[in-house]
Amino acid sequence: MTQEILTLGVIVLVTMFTRFLPFIIFSSSRPTPDYVQYLGKVLPSAVFGFLVIYCLRDVTFYSGTRGIPEIISIAIIAIIHFWRKNMLLSIAVGTISYMVFIQLFF
Repeated sequence: MTQEILTLGVIVLVTMFTRFLPFIIFSSSRPTPDYVQYLGKVLPSAVFGFLVIYCLRDVTFYSGTRGIPEIISIAIIAIIHFWRKNMLLSIAVGTISYMVFIQLFF
């Protein structure tokens, strides 16, 4: 029991440290370095690009459903995102539509 409590305490401390570290390193009295601003602009798009590649890595267009549910879901995600400009809504609707297509139609 003691080991579990100590492990949980270490996990909480390390998580808090990683959350507070940027605020300690980049205080409000100094300007944010250019490379950090650059990473803040580029990384979100790169992460989502990697997620799309990761999600579509096993799709085969020559057998099974031929990637049709994936293509339809990606189109729905794009339409919702361009229409509402809400990433959370786009992801939720895309996930739900994909699951509906897989479970009911394919």
